[in-house]
Amino acid sequence: MTTKSVAPSNSANKLWFAAIKPPMYSVAVMPVWVGTAVAFAETRAINTAIFITYLLASIFILAWMNLSNDVFDSETGIDANKHHSLVNLTGDKSLIFWLGNAFLALGILGSSAIAWWQKDFTLLAIVLVGCALGYTYQGPPFRLGYQGVGEIICFICFGPLAVSAAYYSQTQSWSSTSLTASIIIGITTSLILFCSHFHQVKDDLAAGKRSPIVRLGTARGAQLIPWFCGFIYALTLLFTLLGLFPIQTLLIFASLPFAIQLTRHVQAYHNQPDKVSNCKFIAVALHFWSGLLFGLGFVL
Repeated sequence: MTTKSVAPSNSANKLWFAAIKPPMYSVAVMPVWVGTAVAFAETRAINTAIFITYLLASIFILAWMNLSNDVFDSETGIDANKHHSLVNLTGDKSLIFWLGNAFLALGILGSSAIAWWQKDFTLLAIVLVGCALGYTYQGPPFRLGYQGVGEIICFICFGPLAVSAAYYSQTQSWSSTSLTASIIIGITTSLILFCSHFHQVKDDLAAGKRSPIVRLGTARGAQLIPWFCGFIYALTLLFTLLGLFPIQTLLIFASLPFAIQLTRHVQAYHNQPDKVSNCKFIAVALHFWSGLLFGLGFVL
């Protein structure tokens, strides 16, 4: 692997696209969509202004997480070979740090606005807990992602916390169905992070990052992919049979081709960084379509 700061084979546009990561923002959208869909299924009502405000707040907070992670990773040297790091592209770590903080402020401002409208600051408290937990993923002195627990943090932040917060923003109450639905979203979100490690084992090892793939090896990690995917569909079916989910949520099975594609791709190329590197985008597609169809089941 090269240690140059610029990859000549990649165009500037491709590098910037990879740095900004537009497809990854479905990670912020799907929890809000599913939590709101469950609220609609139970109340047959939706507050559009709150939905849009909280959706934008979630996107801003994810932007903060992405930017701050680039900053924190630049400090450990793990991104030395990551040509699409925003810090590497701009050469200005301070700029990216404060831009990230600006997005965080916007996200908290949006959540605060909802809390003010509703005269209930529970939503804001959930958001702040999620932000604090998200900081521990890469932020010093915690850097828990370097200890291999990033997937657990991801599951909690984008599963139970995010989906429950979206539900609460609409109903100002709690729901066992919303909490159960958050498990599905939490798994698919954590799967994206899990898949992002396959192509960077050497860099992770050099920086002392003990990601799950570093600990397990790429072959054993690849063997876990069908289990992760299987849980998504098995749990949906189980909770539907138990009456927690409406039968329409079985629409999620239409996303099964993405799960099959992801499983086959990772198992075929798990030890070939150049070929396996795009598996996280297949995982994003699985996350998006499974979440969209799952939430649509509640709406219908």
